[in-house]
Amino acid sequence: MTDFETLPDYLRPALDIVLVGLNPSDYSVRQGHYFANPRNRFWAAFNRSGLVGEEMSPELDFRLIDHGIGLTDVVKRPTPQGSGLKAEDYRRWAPVLKEKLLEYAPNIVCFQGVMGYGQYLRYAEGTREKPQVGRQCLTIGRSQVFVVPNPSPANAQYSLDDLVYWFRELLDLRTELAK
Repeated sequence: MTDFETLPDYLRPALDIVLVGLNPSDYSVRQGHYFANPRNRFWAAFNRSGLVGEEMSPELDFRLIDHGIGLTDVVKRPTPQGSGLKAEDYRRWAPVLKEKLLEYAPNIVCFQGVMGYGQYLRYAEGTREKPQVGRQCLTIGRSQVFVVPNPSPANAQYSLDDLVYWFRELLDLRTELAK
């Protein structure tokens, strides 16, 4: 399906959460793991949030599925930075993401950043909204949608503590939906 190397999706039915990155970085693809750049704050924030009961790392990304959490991206084409993506990337990949999310129907779809979610909305849902972080009004099939700040070091607007806060809000939603 792709003419380039990328990261695999970690998806299956009945997941609590699917974490959706913007796209894999070239560095992460070379390492073979999600959020592998040591400067990326994803794993530090994720671990401090308590979403799973053990310390996770890029090398253990495949084990998140054992904790009810999947991984994928809005766009599967790797770039050095998200700014390297073009409209045709979103046009091609956002509808593919929508199909996957409808097929696997997790309880929550969590986008890593408003830019990724905004591009998803535009190219998969045909709407131009300016999303904010937190729980969204729109659902994808039966899945609730939540947005956390992008953990990239380029997103200096949010501190590590801010990221932890939003991951804990995601944990609260997970707990609420499990009742």
